Amino acid sequence: MIDSVNAFLRHLRVERNASELTLKSYSEDFESFADYLTERAAGISDASQVTTAVLRGYLSYLHECQYARTTIARRLACLRSYFRYTTREGITENNPAQALRTPRVGRKLPHFLSTEQVAALLEAPPANEPLGLRDRAILETMYSAGLRVAELVGLDVADWDREANILRVLGKGRKERIAAVGRYAAKALSRWMEVRQPDESAAADDQKALFLNRFGRRLTTRSIGRMLQKHLQATGLDRLTTPHTLRHSFATHLLDGGADLRAVQELLGHKSLTTTQIYTHVSTRRMRDTYDQAHPHAAGSRHEAG
Repeated sequence: MIDSVNAFLRHLRVERNASELTLKSYSEDFESFADYLTERAAGISDASQVTTAVLRGYLSYLHECQYARTTIARRLACLRSYFRYTTREGITENNPAQALRTPRVGRKLPHFLSTEQVAALLEAPPANEPLGLRDRAILETMYSAGLRVAELVGLDVADWDREANILRVLGKGRKERIAAVGRYAAKALSRWMEVRQPDESAAADDQKALFLNRFGRRLTTRSIGRMLQKHLQATGLDRLTTPHTLRHSFATHLLDGGADLRAVQELLGHKSLTTTQIYTHVSTRRMRDTYDQAHPHAAGSRHEAG
């Protein structure tokens, strides 16, 4: 079974352009399933021996261990994809995971900041020192373009077209898209470029990075998270805020401003419109909250009818 799993992961990397994060998650899911087979079904060593009953036992085991429904759903999706591959390649006769029902997963509304909170965060980094200018440029760019943190750290200087004020972004599945850069972000980027100093002894990939660490090398996603936490603490904003919160805020504020859902989908780089539609629920909830608080006859109103 190890050989077919490795072949499947290789297929995802080479033919499906899966991200390193996806490959890491799938590898962990397979390790979990392998551990289960070792402990509960020691006689199974080949993919062709896995039946629907075995997989049902595995799902029951995950429920017994009190794994989150999202984790269970992801592990089942991984096995479904794997067995589709083995069936197509003739390794197994059928897909034993096909008959299994995915556990219902309630969708949480994304956490976002208000426009006032975003403004406070963007003003937090000091504007009189290089790292402060860098942090301002990072935060402005993430909010202005709605970037994922991995997309941000992957940007090179050449990816920013100053005249058109657009960014060439490499998103999930290595799919390229164009992201708009607003006036404030463009100004912050220009000020950062004036003080940006790459380490000339570093690898070429580090030297061409748009955003650099204090040593003049490409930033990591973890560094962005630490930087954000520092400014959240300084501003007193919700510590649960993550770099992805700025992407959520970007989408929510666009829809609140009347942007078309399809346009927001393109700007976010979502493959499916369904993924983008979660932000309409956020806007609807905000509208409902405003109504309940302001209308005299609303259920949650503080006003009383005379």
